[in-house]
Amino acid sequence: MDIEKWTNTLAESLVAWGPRVVAAVAILIIGYIAAKIATGAIGRAMSKANLDITLVRFIKNVVFMMLMTLVLIFTLGKLGVDTTSFAAVIAAAGLAIGLALQGSLGNFASGVMIIALRPFKVGDIVNIAGVQGKVDQVGVFATEITQPDNTKIIVPNGSVTSDNIINLTTNGTRRIDMVAGIGYDDDIRQAKDIFQKILADHPKVLAEPAPQVAVLELADSSVNFVVRPWVQASDYWDVHFDVTEQIKLELDRAGISIPYPQQDVHMHQVAA
Repeated sequence: MDIEKWTNTLAESLVAWGPRVVAAVAILIIGYIAAKIATGAIGRAMSKANLDITLVRFIKNVVFMMLMTLVLIFTLGKLGVDTTSFAAVIAAAGLAIGLALQGSLGNFASGVMIIALRPFKVGDIVNIAGVQGKVDQVGVFATEITQPDNTKIIVPNGSVTSDNIINLTTNGTRRIDMVAGIGYDDDIRQAKDIFQKILADHPKVLAEPAPQVAVLELADSSVNFVVRPWVQASDYWDVHFDVTEQIKLELDRAGISIPYPQQDVHMHQVAA
């Protein structure tokens, strides 16, 4: 008797809920397929616009989750669930999560700006947020930079966009600003010729723009020159080290002194 009653109850439930369940499953399946098609179309459109692959993938995931949330709400509504209260719960949860992840959301927004505006790209040498090095990865929340000593720095994207961004390689060439001093008793024309020859003979110093050698100032103990060669950005430090060494060697060979700070102390004997 109990079995017969249970069977009748099950049959009545299937009659009552069967069409709703079938319709809900159909909505879920069709919604999933539609969400995949929509996000795929968005991804293709963004790829044709030459947007960064990181941004394309992230936006596709966000759009897909939003669409599937709507599909889930429609599916539950078809099953008779009060979707009004359900949507309110989702909104409240979203607000709480947003407040808890406020900093992360700010980094995300900054990451989108970096990827969209492209102030730098992977491989560039940059100076951002007090950190200088090569960009390894531009993420949605943070940018990874390897410093010259091979240490990796993770910089939050919010810090990147809130400060000046100095890209040292984007223009292809850089100018090296160096200062070299000689003594007041030395021949400044001879020293200038030496500096110009050093730059002219270096294979990595560019002819255009032309390097500059000029008297900068008459300092306390030296006559200071500016020595400014132009180089490829990748050759910056090689040329800087080479030219510094050559200046010392050539000035020594020519008998031109390189002054260094010194102080004369005069002692006077006071009669007792």
